[in-house]
Amino acid sequence: MLRILKFLLAIVLLPFTFWVALEDGLILLGVVEHLGAAISFLLGAAIYAAIHYKYYNFSRPYVLVHEITHAVAAILCCIRIKDVNVGQDSGYVKMSRTNTFVVLAPYFVPGYVVLIALIYLFLGCWVDLTPYRQVFLFAVGFFMAFHFIQTFHTLWEADQPDLKLAGGKFFSCVTIILVNLVVLAIVLKILFPQEVFLLESVRRVAAQAAKCGQIIVHYILGLFNKPAAL
Repeated sequence: MLRILKFLLAIVLLPFTFWVALEDGLILLGVVEHLGAAISFLLGAAIYAAIHYKYYNFSRPYVLVHEITHAVAAILCCIRIKDVNVGQDSGYVKMSRTNTFVVLAPYFVPGYVVLIALIYLFLGCWVDLTPYRQVFLFAVGFFMAFHFIQTFHTLWEADQPDLKLAGGKFFSCVTIILVNLVVLAIVLKILFPQEVFLLESVRRVAAQAAKCGQIIVHYILGLFNKPAAL
């Protein structure tokens, strides 16, 4: 029953996913237009993609952050960790129980980006890091590309038991895509506050999703209100 409800929830989330994807595209175009501000970020993303597809796929660093994210999410949910194993191409976390957030967290939390941001903020409390902002932007771009490319390959090139455990592949994929799009928009807003107008994007998504919702409701009501055939 729960799996069916999650499947229906994924269908409801599809319009939001579509419109958030469009808004992310507009946000990225706005960032690219201000190339001077975004060059380091974009360069970092491009260099990671080039290294990944040409020389090294960073599988072990990804497995490491993937399993650590599972574990951290479990700890945040007060779930006991029994064992953590990290291999070259796979790993696992044994825990007393789990939930959807714990299972899917590695697929939408860019772990290395969070780590870099925490280090940058911590060091910024003690020294002026303004001269190193471009280095920070490069690192964020590099590891955002790492997160998205690795997540894509993990979802589409392997049969992930996480997706079934979370409520089915359709529900999991829709949720992962939607949350990643939201995370990308938030990261871009934090990095480029002058170029990204997040509140306007939220309003547009809400308006478009509301229109889609009205269409769906009217369609369903129309099914029930059809005159009986004589």
